[in-house]
Amino acid sequence: MYDLTHPVAPGMPTYPGDPVVETWPDATVHADGYQVTAFGMSTHTGTHIDAPRHVDPEGKTLDEYDLERFRFEAVVVDCPMGTDEPITEDLVPSSDADLLLFHTGWSDYWGQDVYYDYPYLSTETAERCAECGFDVGVDTPSVDPVGADLFAHNELFSADRLIIENLTNLGALPERVTVFALPVPLTDADGAPARVVALE
Repeated sequence: MYDLTHPVAPGMPTYPGDPVVETWPDATVHADGYQVTAFGMSTHTGTHIDAPRHVDPEGKTLDEYDLERFRFEAVVVDCPMGTDEPITEDLVPSSDADLLLFHTGWSDYWGQDVYYDYPYLSTETAERCAECGFDVGVDTPSVDPVGADLFAHNELFSADRLIIENLTNLGALPERVTVFALPVPLTDADGAPARVVALE
């Protein structure tokens, strides 16, 4: 079993402009006899799954998908990338997989400023993944570049594909794995943090 999830903690990286992660004590053992910690974060904190509602006010939310939808037969696509470099269409394999995990190596920069100068899906790659029925997982903050239109999101969601972002540890995986990406079960969620694990 491989853990592909970044831990959630105050001070962790968040997408530019998104809320930061905060925690505060709601109750303490010393004062109340038990401990309860409150959390503040966005639906796209850390390793998370995007739903179509993220870009379309009429799009599906995560709770509209059956639980089985978050189990994937995945193929790892090793594609080391540089700063702001597009993941090109020729890297999309012919496969019977459900999910493509694009391993760019970018999770190595987690916590550094350069993490947000990440590789992203080219227009043609997003179109190809949608056409082939692939869900997409990336070890970067997004499938689209910062500040650009959300073409890749829209293209994938138009084909009812899911997107998993901010993955880590993809370099440890064999080429084919079963992935469970279980989002926090939020109601009407445009996305949600997820615990993502892979099994050989």
